[in-house]
Amino acid sequence: MSLALVAATPALAQSTDVEPDVTIRQLEERTIEEYRVNGQLYAIKITPKVGPSYYLVDEDGDGNFARQSGDQIAIPRWVLIEW
Repeated sequence: MSLALVAATPALAQSTDVEPDVTIRQLEERTIEEYRVNGQLYAIKITPKVGPSYYLVDEDGDGNFARQSGDQIAIPRWVLIEW
């Protein structure tokens, strides 16, 4: 028995029914907000002391994060299926 991770179409953060768990860490030069759904880290918001905020988003659940800018981010909707 194994589990596979399947990516579905992402939705905008403001239009989803799922409320993420957010962990906020204040560092010397920046604030880091980690967003999780069902324990799975899917996005990180970086707010530097100087300059605009940006997001690192794991779009397909493989652990690789891509940078996104702007006020709205796409939330991946991964589905765990049993093989």
